[in-house]
Amino acid sequence: MNTTHVAVDLAPLAQMLLVGAMVAALALGWVWLRQRGQAAWTWRQKLTVLTLVLTFDLVVFGAFTRLTDSGLGCPDWPGCYGHASPVGAVHHIQAAQTAMPTGPVTHGKAWIEMLHRYLATGVGTLILVLAVASWRELADRSARLSPVERWWPTLTLVWVCVQGAFGAWTVTMKLRPAIVTLHLLGGLLLLALLCVQAQHQARRVRQTEPVRLDTGSARLLLLVCVLLGVQLALGGWVSTNYAVLACTDFPQCQGRWWPDMRFDQAFTLWRDLGMTPDGEAISFAALTAIHYIHRLMAVVVLLAMAWLVARLHRFVPLVRHARWLGGLAALQLASGLGNVVLGWPLAAALLHTGGAAAMVVVLTTVWARTVRQPAAAPVAHSHAGVPGVPT
Repeated sequence: MNTTHVAVDLAPLAQMLLVGAMVAALALGWVWLRQRGQAAWTWRQKLTVLTLVLTFDLVVFGAFTRLTDSGLGCPDWPGCYGHASPVGAVHHIQAAQTAMPTGPVTHGKAWIEMLHRYLATGVGTLILVLAVASWRELADRSARLSPVERWWPTLTLVWVCVQGAFGAWTVTMKLRPAIVTLHLLGGLLLLALLCVQAQHQARRVRQTEPVRLDTGSARLLLLVCVLLGVQLALGGWVSTNYAVLACTDFPQCQGRWWPDMRFDQAFTLWRDLGMTPDGEAISFAALTAIHYIHRLMAVVVLLAMAWLVARLHRFVPLVRHARWLGGLAALQLASGLGNVVLGWPLAAALLHTGGAAAMVVVLTTVWARTVRQPAAAPVAHSHAGVPGVPT
């Protein structure tokens, strides 16, 4: 009886993991050099902050990958035509580029896509290191840990594995809009998870108390977080469907306050890029609906954000955060308008994504630094952290 054995080449995955370990080793070495002689908790807090910064970079670089049409620069996963870098795949890339010079596979796009994967693997490795460090402390029964300190690193590790799966599906499902949007939202959620960890660790290292919010301010903060989450999903849907240029005028769209729109096609989630579920090309009216709803929701979010900024100015430790939120809201408005009236330039598009990610970080920071309990009056606390930067 003949037996057929199917060989699975794990070499690209192993090589990718090695590259990720090298990226993580550089970050770990930098933290170790700067924190020699410090307590273990200080070391962990600095490593968490560095991982947060690299994750922010990863989100922005992911936007750069999408905006330069490099998402399929290497059309397989995790390697590039079965290799760990475009160097080994040069002949495959050259053949694809010759057949379609302006297609999704070129030497430049392949490198952009693989650099994104290298950074993502390095961030995942650092999150694994943070989770292992938390497990070691959990084994110490004398350690007094909050629920966040106990379980948040493990939850973050689980989520980064899910995020890695979305990254693979983004490639294998050929940039299906729902998957790409979820991948973007997953990266922003990863930022929030790391930010919560960093804030709780900083509170323990610095021995500071949380800021007490009155009930109204706490509810407003929650409302703004929810509204921003919805707006981020709508923004991701605009970008992944390439609907930014459906409206090229402002404040009207196509010279009208209510242009022709098709909501049935616009918000059918499970479909191929540029297609309806029936296999027909998506209509321009559907792209208009995607764009215009995001624009209308932006008005709601900006008004709620302005209200929150005014409320946060009542709390001395949160004044700096309020100013950051106000500045970021202005940046989002300016970069959003720049995308529309300037024809979606790369710089404005990246600023828009980076501003959204920064808003997630600042809002999460405010959430993690506060407790939601009734208070007779705002309580003033001393500032803690680096001047000019939210902590």
